[in-house]
Amino acid sequence: MSDSAPKGKFAALYEQLQAGKLSRREFTFRALALGVGLPVISFVLRAESVRATGAPSHIGWGVAAAQGAAGRPNVGMEGRKRGEGGELKLIQWQAPTVLSPHVSTGTKDYLAASIVLEPLMNYLPDGTLIPNLITEVPTVANGMLKKDLSGVTYKLLDGVKWSDGQPFTADDVVYTWQWIMNPANASVSSGVYGVIKDMKATDPTTVDVTFTAPTANWFLPHTGTTWGYVYPKHILSAGDQKAANDAFLAKPTGTGPYKVDSFSPNDQVIYVVNDNFRDANSPYFAKINLKGGGDATSAARAVLQTGEYDYAWNLQVEPQILDQLQQGGKGKVSIPPGTDVERIELQFADPNKEVDGQRAEVNTPNPTISDKAVRQAINLAVQRDVISKQLYAGDKEPPTANILAGLPSMESKNTSWEFNLDKAKQILDQAGWVDNGGVRKKGDVELSVTYVTSINSVRQKEQAIVKQALEKIGFKVELRQVDSGIFFDSSPGNEQNISHFYNDLQMYTNNVTTPIPTAYMLSWYGGPDLKNICQKSNQWSGQNYGRYHNPEYDKLFEEAEKSTDLESAAQIFIKLNDIVINDVAVVPIVDRSSGKYAISNTLHDENVAVSDFEVDYWNIRNWNRTT
Repeated sequence: MSDSAPKGKFAALYEQLQAGKLSRREFTFRALALGVGLPVISFVLRAESVRATGAPSHIGWGVAAAQGAAGRPNVGMEGRKRGEGGELKLIQWQAPTVLSPHVSTGTKDYLAASIVLEPLMNYLPDGTLIPNLITEVPTVANGMLKKDLSGVTYKLLDGVKWSDGQPFTADDVVYTWQWIMNPANASVSSGVYGVIKDMKATDPTTVDVTFTAPTANWFLPHTGTTWGYVYPKHILSAGDQKAANDAFLAKPTGTGPYKVDSFSPNDQVIYVVNDNFRDANSPYFAKINLKGGGDATSAARAVLQTGEYDYAWNLQVEPQILDQLQQGGKGKVSIPPGTDVERIELQFADPNKEVDGQRAEVNTPNPTISDKAVRQAINLAVQRDVISKQLYAGDKEPPTANILAGLPSMESKNTSWEFNLDKAKQILDQAGWVDNGGVRKKGDVELSVTYVTSINSVRQKEQAIVKQALEKIGFKVELRQVDSGIFFDSSPGNEQNISHFYNDLQMYTNNVTTPIPTAYMLSWYGGPDLKNICQKSNQWSGQNYGRYHNPEYDKLFEEAEKSTDLESAAQIFIKLNDIVINDVAVVPIVDRSSGKYAISNTLHDENVAVSDFEVDYWNIRNWNRTT
C-alpha cells in the first residue's frame, strides 16, 4: 500500500466492508480517495469474496499483497478463435446518429462508437480500474501517479495499431486532448478534459499528464466508454480538418476489435473484425449487425420472443409487457441497479424569445419557469410512485427525490418528495398566479408550458400522468414528442435536441458515468463566463442544457473537482444535489436501472458486465456463445 494511505484509515474501511456497512463499490471509491492503488483494492475485494464463502483468507497491507487488478470478464473465451462465432445481432431502438463520441450527446452513439474506439482504461462494474491501452493502472506505489494526485504517467502498450495499420502512439493521446479543447470542434467532452493543464508525449509509449490542481478524479478523462475515447492524430490532423472530422462522424478509425463496414445514420451499422486488433484470438464474432429504429417493446420482442436478435439495450417497457415477452423462452431480461435518473429538466431561459439567432438565450428569463413557485408546483404535481409502479420495475426502479441517486455515500438524506396538488395550488396562489377557473395568469403571463420528450410509449404515458396533474392546478400544458434519433442528436443545427432545449420542460434519463460524479454534476454548472451553458457561441456543446446559473453551486462544484479526499467530496456532492433539488432546478422521478436489457440465452451474460460506468458494448470483444 502506498504511504499516502495510512493503515488505520484503510483498515477501518475494510472493517466496514466486512461488517456489511459498505458495498464493494463504496469501498472502492473511498479507498481510491485515500490514494490506495487499484491492485491493492482489487486484491482486498477478491480476498473478501473468498472470506464470504467461508474459506480462510488473510489480508496483507503491503504492496506485495496485490497481484494486479482483475481483468475484464471473459467467460467462455478459452480456446476460442477470432471470428468463429459468425454474426452477432444487436437491436437498438434508439438508432445511432454519429460515431464520433466526443461530439455526441446520446448513449445510443456512445454504444455504437465503443465497438470501434477505445479508452486507455476501463471500469469494472464495482468501479475498479483496469488497463486497456496501457501496461498497468497508475498508482502511487508503481510511481505513475503523483502522491498529491496532481499528475499521472501512462505507459502505452507496445505494438498497438489503428485499424488502418498505423501505429498507436502517445501523440494520439495528447492530440485527443488538444482536439477536445479546440473550440472549433465543439466537443461535449471539454468540461471533463478541462481539468488537464498540460499533456506531453515524452516518448512514443509514454504520456505525462499534469492537472490544473490535484484531484481524486485523475482517471476520469481517460477512462470508460463515455469520456475516455482516444482519437487518431494521423486521421484528424491531415489535410482539411473539417472534412476529416465530418468523415469521422460516419466511419471512425479505431484501435478496438471491430471496424465500420457500413453506416446508415438512424438506421444500421455493420461492423467487421479489425484485422489489426492486438488480441489474436478475439473478437469471437466475425460480424456485428447493429440495427436501429422501431420501439423498445419491439426490440424486446425480437430477443425474448422471436429470437431474431441477440441483444436489446435500454428496455424502457412496462413491466407487465416484459414479463409476457419473457415467456417466449428465447432470452431473459436483466435489471441491474444503477444511478440512472429519469427526470424533468426545466428551462430557465425564454424558449420563445430569439436573441442573436438563438432562443433560450441565457440572459432572457423564462416568464414562467424563472418563478420558483411555478417550479415548486411542478415538483408537487409529479406522481413518482405511480410512474415507478406502473411504468418501471417498482422496487427495482423506485421513485426518488434526488438527482444524484444510487451511490449510498453520496445520496442525500435531506430531501423528500410528495404528490400534493392542494399544496401546489396554495403556493401558486401565494405567488400571485391567479386561478380564474381555467389557466392561471400572473399579470399578462399565462401559466403555459411546453413539455417535450422522446417518442416511447412509457414516456408518453409519463407525460400524460404529469399533464393531467398540472392541468388540475391551473397549468396549460402542450405535449411534444420528438424521434429519439433527433432528440438525442448533437448536431449544432438541430433545434429539437436536448442541448438546444427550446421548450419549458424536457424529460429523459441520464446517469453517473464515473465513480466520482463530477462529469454528471456538470449539468448545473455555469462555469467562468458561463462557458458550460449550452449556447450558440459554443455550438451547443455545453453540458448545462437548462441554462441554470447559481454562483453557490459553481463554487462548490469547483471544490469537488479539486478534492483529493472522497469523504469530503461526498459531502460536497450531497450539497450540490441539495442545491438543485431545493431550488427545483430539476425534477427527479425514478431511480432507473443502469441498463435494463434483453439477452439471448445463447450468450454468456457474465461478459456484458453492465454498469453505470461503461456502456453495454464495452466488453464486446469477449462476447461469445454458450454452445
